[in-house]
Amino acid sequence: MKNLLKHSARILSVGLLAGSTSIAALAEESVLVTKQGDIAPMCGTKPMVVGLSDGYGGETWRKTAVAELKDEVSRCKNLKRFMYTNANGDQQKANSDINSMVAQGVNVLVVFPDFGAAQIPAMRAATKAGVTVVPYLAKVPGNPGKDYAVNVTEDVYRMGTVWADWFGKNVKKGNVVFLGGAPGALSSQIFFDGFRTGIAKYPDLKLLENNFVVTNWTPVDAQKAVAGLIAKYPKIDGVATDYGVTALAAVKAFQQAHLPVPAIATNASNNELNCKYLSLKKAGTSFPYFSLDGTTSVIRFAGRRAVATYQGTPNSEPMMAFPFPYADSATGVDPKCDPSAPPDADFSSALSVEKLKAVFEQ
Repeated sequence: MKNLLKHSARILSVGLLAGSTSIAALAEESVLVTKQGDIAPMCGTKPMVVGLSDGYGGETWRKTAVAELKDEVSRCKNLKRFMYTNANGDQQKANSDINSMVAQGVNVLVVFPDFGAAQIPAMRAATKAGVTVVPYLAKVPGNPGKDYAVNVTEDVYRMGTVWADWFGKNVKKGNVVFLGGAPGALSSQIFFDGFRTGIAKYPDLKLLENNFVVTNWTPVDAQKAVAGLIAKYPKIDGVATDYGVTALAAVKAFQQAHLPVPAIATNASNNELNCKYLSLKKAGTSFPYFSLDGTTSVIRFAGRRAVATYQGTPNSEPMMAFPFPYADSATGVDPKCDPSAPPDADFSSALSVEKLKAVFEQ
């Protein structure tokens, strides 16, 4: 555990000192995800049942986030029960899961709103029933206080501008593209808007597509999309993507086309991507690489906000969290790689090594 903590601390200090004034400035408006608050003063005295409603679980990232929330709220002695539901990509089940937890007496409910506005009616009904509902990570429409208590998110627009600044400082000149998720995905659109605004500051960088490239956040679709871009454009110098899975797919697409891998800037990297980068670096064929991570820990901010709201205790933390530089080839920050761990493992988590291993064994 000590080695992992040292690794995380070194990454944070190098990233903040060497990288970017922009990241330092972000901490004034959104809090760095590494600056976790203390839930103890927020726990209050009312007995509580805490739940997490997941729209799509199963992958290691989601399992890690569940473990982080459970780890956080378990520090409250008045926690009576922790509940978890996984809709497995079924929108109707996601809504019925919320209804079911309300019926089972949940008091504090964190929701991963995979289906966006379609989940508002269920969240509104839960709120009306007296449950403190906090959708997190993604920005959702709706009225705080009526449809849910508050919405805790990542500062995705600013993440897009930080990627743009990284390209501006390190790639400097050339063609770049942005890979998003599903068609119309709000989070991808906000990422893209920030990236497009940021890239506009660098006249020698050209954004090849006026919209984010759809990948559905799957490796197969992402690889096909990047192959299409390679066929369409003779030269691509940088790829920004809002998910490590699609970043890895982009790397593989360029390798399969027997082309040099361009600069990659991403979010929520994973073990396979980071191991591949380190392997190529060791072989002397690495690509410029930047990743903002710690995303599984955003749920802790949502958990603390939800508990404090339900208990009526103070919480002065910002409503947005900002991930930290976990990999940055420009400043010599290498990510962690463990070939024995799952390919989609996220070592930027705030969990202890022991608890992470327990997640991997599920």
